Amino acid sequence: MIETLIVLLPLIGAAIAGLFGRFIGDRGAQLVTCGLLGLSAILSIFVFKDVAIDGNTRVTELFTWVDSGTFEVSWAVKLDTLSAVMLLVVTVISSLIHVYSIGYMAHDKSIPRFFSYLSLFTFFMLALVTADNLVQMYFGWEGVGLASYLLIGFWYTRPSACAAAIKAFLVNRVGDAGFALGIVGTFMLFGAVGFEEIFATAPQMAGATLTFIGLEGHALTILCLLLFIGAMGKSAQIVLHTWLPDAMEGPTPVSALIHAATMVTAGVFMVARLSPMFEYAPAALEVVTVVGATTAFFAATVGLTQFDIKRVIAYSTCSQLGYMFFAAGVSAYSAAIFHLMTHAFFKALLFLGAGSVIHAMSDEQDMRRMGGIWRMIPVTYAVMWIGSLALAGIPPFAGYFSKDMILEAAYAAHSAVGSYAFWLGIAAAFMTAFYSWRLLFMTFHGSPRADAEVMAHVHESPKVMIIPLLALALGAVFAGWIAVDAFVGEGRDEFWGEAILVLASNDAIEAAHHVPGWVKILPLIMGVSGIALAWVFYVARPDLPGRVAAAARPVYLFLYNKWYFDELYDFLFVRPAFYLGRGLWRGGDGAVIDGVGPDGIAAATWDLARRIAALQTGYLYHYAFAMLIGVVGLATWYVVTLIG
Repeated sequence: MIETLIVLLPLIGAAIAGLFGRFIGDRGAQLVTCGLLGLSAILSIFVFKDVAIDGNTRVTELFTWVDSGTFEVSWAVKLDTLSAVMLLVVTVISSLIHVYSIGYMAHDKSIPRFFSYLSLFTFFMLALVTADNLVQMYFGWEGVGLASYLLIGFWYTRPSACAAAIKAFLVNRVGDAGFALGIVGTFMLFGAVGFEEIFATAPQMAGATLTFIGLEGHALTILCLLLFIGAMGKSAQIVLHTWLPDAMEGPTPVSALIHAATMVTAGVFMVARLSPMFEYAPAALEVVTVVGATTAFFAATVGLTQFDIKRVIAYSTCSQLGYMFFAAGVSAYSAAIFHLMTHAFFKALLFLGAGSVIHAMSDEQDMRRMGGIWRMIPVTYAVMWIGSLALAGIPPFAGYFSKDMILEAAYAAHSAVGSYAFWLGIAAAFMTAFYSWRLLFMTFHGSPRADAEVMAHVHESPKVMIIPLLALALGAVFAGWIAVDAFVGEGRDEFWGEAILVLASNDAIEAAHHVPGWVKILPLIMGVSGIALAWVFYVARPDLPGRVAAAARPVYLFLYNKWYFDELYDFLFVRPAFYLGRGLWRGGDGAVIDGVGPDGIAAATWDLARRIAALQTGYLYHYAFAMLIGVVGLATWYVVTLIG
């Protein structure tokens, strides 16, 4: 039952910190959540060896969750190589972020609540990656969405944080609607939601058709596209990406947790888990490839122009997720998970390193107000170099092995969408290296641009923040070459076993080992060129960025404003929704429902009471006259009745 403990320990920590935080205090909440999650990480190492290395895959059924007619869903913990890798990555990265948060959030007034949310987030992610069926996966899927809402809006007194949390929640609901429809459609087609039953039947369903919104089409293509819409929302792919940059309103450890190893990687994991379905839906895989490649390019272009240090790294995350998806789109699922793993280390390192900079700079996040601080925070400076080298794909750092394999697999696919992904990925590699070193040079080099008071307080972070940075730096340096053979090398078939299915005709990774030499060296050339250009722009000739921005102002504004997606959505969806809401409120609810209903009855009663009250004048002769009219009326009625 060790796997059950791995999943439940973070939930126990979240419950204790959340419910009893007032009794155990800040330190107690930190110790409980960090301790239990650290234990979960240690247990995950043993499970990884047992499952991924020794090959002892298993499914541990805990209880029957839903039993209604022919629909039965059990709650089970599925352990194969894919889930073992995710368990290790999620628990290790999350535990380091928990420890880092002890120092970063030391002066916050709601420490138990923060650590409770962090552990709850981790629990939902662990529930997702160990799911044995689509409904259980959907539980974890919605859970990380809920926890992200709580964490992004953690500082709820800030209107911007509340708006960002709501935006993340709503945008993810769009994707989740597609995911839910995909689950329902899968049950309709397969008569089951369990992975084992679905995967066993998938080959027989390769030619099946399905009617959706009145149109009949290839069943697996329709289902995979619906499921992929869910992945697009959770993993911030283009069109459903707008929530990701705004998520930076949360505390920096939240940014690291969401962007490195948990929420945004859920979509990549889901596509890899459902590879037995996607392999028989080639049109869906082409869509995945195009969306991923477009996202990688789009996010890289936007990252070139941002000035908030966390937003630059956020768009980098969006771009790297695009790489993972187009890897999955050309059936290089193991390369996608390989990049997910290496990315988790260097991206968490970059976010937490940025948090260390913000901590040193008295909460300043604008890189235009930084500079000249590398000697004051040398450890942070060193780890940011390591993270940036890994992100840019410079050997021997981790990103080099995984990113290059993705690009080689895209080229080796020898398809139109594969070529599209390869060349956009090459362009994104150049831009990634450029904006990574733009961040480094603007933040650490040049003349100080901050106020003298801020510069006087620049200092290195405490050890409780530095130790997690050093641990992540080790992963950013060594994770790639340690895992490359097992993940995408000669040992990959034995390592992955049956966790991932790739049809023999789609094996892009095997073909990637035989691509021309220029394909292998081109990403490195792009990375080095991007670094060199950043040095020219921000060290040798710091006047050039302003001159280039002025000369190409329309392009600069287009990129700086993030391709105007937010403005477009505001025009197409937000404003019409507000207009409709106000119209229904004023015209429907206010005028009709309230006007005829509660307000109408109240107004009529008030008017009648006012008229009756007007008869009470207080003059005796008025009352006598009224009595006389009454007598005359009664007499008249009597005479008329008698005559009649």
